[in-house]
Amino acid sequence: MRLHAIVIDLETARAAVEGGATVVQLRLKGATTEEVVEAGRPFRELPALFVVNDDVDAALALDADGVHLGRDDPGAERAVAAGLLLGMSASSVEEAQAGQAAGAAYVGAGPVWATPSKPDADAPIGLQGLAAICRAVSIPVVAIGGIDASNAGTCLDAGASGVAVVRAASNAEAVSEALGAR
Repeated sequence: MRLHAIVIDLETARAAVEGGATVVQLRLKGATTEEVVEAGRPFRELPALFVVNDDVDAALALDADGVHLGRDDPGAERAVAAGLLLGMSASSVEEAQAGQAAGAAYVGAGPVWATPSKPDADAPIGLQGLAAICRAVSIPVVAIGGIDASNAGTCLDAGASGVAVVRAASNAEAVSEALGAR
């Protein structure tokens, strides 16, 4: 889970995988389950773990490897029972610990820095907040929020197992190279 690319289309997903992404997460905010399933079908062919954002039903219909749920998204128990790799969002130690207790295989921690990709995100937790979350759980922590090639390595230095990129997904090779230097 070193490089987790969060994408909205297959073209960006392909570019991210070619650049080194080991996980591709399809994120179509506001889409129906049927729309996510239709858009997600070709993602199974990519040589990467395939995770669906926010929609357990779509993840199951697509035979995805996993589902990533936000703090308020339902379905964690169902996802774990179905054998999906469960990722959960956290912006605090307490939320990360709750995600781990709910059966999450990893926690997406952030936003580490401010990000234009999610204007309604919580306040940035910074590298100190990321490090605190990493110390508080025994599952992998994937840093998210404002991450690109210039700062990805500092997230690993803070204890993260990997980083998630949204804007930088189309430049995954540069991010992957930055991570490889660590």
